[in-house]
Amino acid sequence: VYTCACYPTADARLEEAQRAKLDMVCRKLALRPGERVVEAGCGWGALALHMARHYGVTVRAFNISRDQIAYARQRAREAGLASQVEFVEDDYRNITGRYDAFVSVGMLEHVGRRQFRALAGVLARVLQPGSGRGLLHFIGRDHPRRLNAWIRRRIFPGAYPPTLHEVTGRVLEPAGMSVLDVENLRLHYARTLTDWRLRFERVEANVRERFGDAFTRAWHLYLAGSEAAFLTGWLQLFQVVFAPAG
Repeated sequence: VYTCACYPTADARLEEAQRAKLDMVCRKLALRPGERVVEAGCGWGALALHMARHYGVTVRAFNISRDQIAYARQRAREAGLASQVEFVEDDYRNITGRYDAFVSVGMLEHVGRRQFRALAGVLARVLQPGSGRGLLHFIGRDHPRRLNAWIRRRIFPGAYPPTLHEVTGRVLEPAGMSVLDVENLRLHYARTLTDWRLRFERVEANVRERFGDAFTRAWHLYLAGSEAAFLTGWLQLFQVVFAPAG
């Protein structure tokens, strides 16, 4: 799970914190058995499988990474959830159909400002009027500002962490959505990055042998720098819950 965890206790391990995050997302969406959920940017499939296994919903999960989709489909087959979860290798902008819930975890910061209106169009057409609801989980800012140039070049090409105002004004309002809840989990992301960094350091020699010194130093800098950014408030981690207005 390559997104911010949520630590329920001071001594919680990373695995427990990631499960707690998945449950938090499901509770915020108030998922009920039999409902249809669409996920934009499903990564390796952890959330989609969690929703199906523990909340009894059916899920269509979109991702443009062929390797991740193949891995997620294999996980679904092994878990006996292939009939409940469909992993789709396609762009989120091509989502069709109507759903009870829309969820995106860790994708919005990679959409880019020029595609905000396209995302708004997706939300407007896929959520059930009246009963639909959605959740966006994303890295953001307090004030408009581009990512560090090194991060943009080496780690997240084309990424942009939006402010809450940009998301509400350029995505949710044009989609006809009403904001129901906003939470900032930046300190949880700082701790997630601490755990990632410590685990990385334990196997750093293996990483260097496999990928070289330049990659190893770059990855360590990325983890440590991101940890500091969330700890100090330079970056934020927002979860926004919304539903069709009216």
